[in-house]
Amino acid sequence: MQGQEHTESELLHIRREKLEALVAKGIEPFGGRFDTTHPPGTLRKDFEPELPVRVGGRITARRVMGKAAFFDLADFTGRIQCYVSKKDVGDEVFELLAEMLDLGDWLGVEGKTFVTKTGEPSVHVASMQVLSKSLRPLPDKWHGVTDKEIKYRQRYLDLISNERSRDIFVTRSLMVAEIRRFLQDRGFLEVETPMMQDVPGGAAATPFETFHNALGMPLYLRIAPELFLKRLLVGGFTKVFELNRNFRNEGLSRRHNPEFTMLEAYWAFSDFEQMAELVETLVCHLAEKYCGGLLIEHKDDEGNVTRTINLQRPWRRAPYKDLIRGVAGANWFELTNEEKKTRCAEIGVEVSGGMEDYEISQQVFEKLIEEKSFDPLFVTHVPKELVPLAKQNKADSSVVDVYELVINGQEISPGYSELNDPIVQRERLEHQAGEEVQKLDEDFLLALEYGMPSAGGIGIGIDRLVMMLTGAESIRDVVLFPQLKKK
Repeated sequence: MQGQEHTESELLHIRREKLEALVAKGIEPFGGRFDTTHPPGTLRKDFEPELPVRVGGRITARRVMGKAAFFDLADFTGRIQCYVSKKDVGDEVFELLAEMLDLGDWLGVEGKTFVTKTGEPSVHVASMQVLSKSLRPLPDKWHGVTDKEIKYRQRYLDLISNERSRDIFVTRSLMVAEIRRFLQDRGFLEVETPMMQDVPGGAAATPFETFHNALGMPLYLRIAPELFLKRLLVGGFTKVFELNRNFRNEGLSRRHNPEFTMLEAYWAFSDFEQMAELVETLVCHLAEKYCGGLLIEHKDDEGNVTRTINLQRPWRRAPYKDLIRGVAGANWFELTNEEKKTRCAEIGVEVSGGMEDYEISQQVFEKLIEEKSFDPLFVTHVPKELVPLAKQNKADSSVVDVYELVINGQEISPGYSELNDPIVQRERLEHQAGEEVQKLDEDFLLALEYGMPSAGGIGIGIDRLVMMLTGAESIRDVVLFPQLKKK
């Protein structure tokens, strides 16, 4: 360990010396504006010879051969090879590249494109400008950042060295932009609602608390935008959506981050079945546009396919109770609470003593159905206790008209026929509050009394959706800066 620290110390010292040498020669080591004509990767992809160009990027490879040198400039778009000769740029500039610059430094070059004898698209450099001197060595070229602690804490190193990570985050950005276009093309209006709320509502979760000094009142980071979006339905906006950040003061896992991205959309005069169709169309559209088709491969670290998710339509739909009966017995819903606990022990589902009937059923669902469902499954008509903001089913008063979309062993999207009866809504929320003395959002209930149109609503967990579509196995692989414990 001491030898390694000594080596790192020496490398840092050498780079500091090169920094000082640049300054001594009157060269600004942390340069300024450099107008570019092309990103490196785009130039290489859409290559044309004999084209005057100006390209900026990080030096990621270099070979000095006497009076000539080749080096790669790269950014998130990819790389382009550059060629420079002492005859073209002079001794001083060539010495700069050969002796004072390192892998990791940012450089701007001007020149003309050409193809080498080996067929490599390249830039013949006529001049160059130092844009930033890197004072620390980059991660190993071939292995990149393999330590997950470094990968998540120092994402910039992961992005420099790991093409897979770069591709995931570029794809995520493109998908989010496409989701906006998809909804706007169908008449949905994008809106913004408060991230700080005096009553956190729209989901059952523990909020983060803060305090507004000027107003002298506690506030909460939102756990969901639902109740504000429904106020907009009352106000006459019939199709609205928000791509929002939500915050829930809960545990960390490969599927949970306390700060996450959610799409919520509401469509007046619609219902949960129409919303399911909308979500199915959207997800398949994203898969075909950005994933090469409807078969999504998930691979391990060695590149071996561990499972293939089949998104081909139509997606399966099944009532919650039928699914439970299929894994826990046809008479499950006729059993007493104690009999259900005994059955759980027989089928390998762990439950705690104080669970109510619907909580035991939900535990069976999560362990034996949700976690084992990888191809799309719309689970419909769930117990009303689980979804207090959805409309009660007319044929079975114990369930509500909702779907829960499960893909890749986790919930991707819930969708409701929204409850718009203010009297029933108050009763449901008061029942949910129970002994927790959860504060009701009286302003939301007041808004409902002015009349909210019948509507369908959806939520889509963007992080989980991107995980499923890109084959990522942890939410930390699709969130640029995931929350971590302090070192």
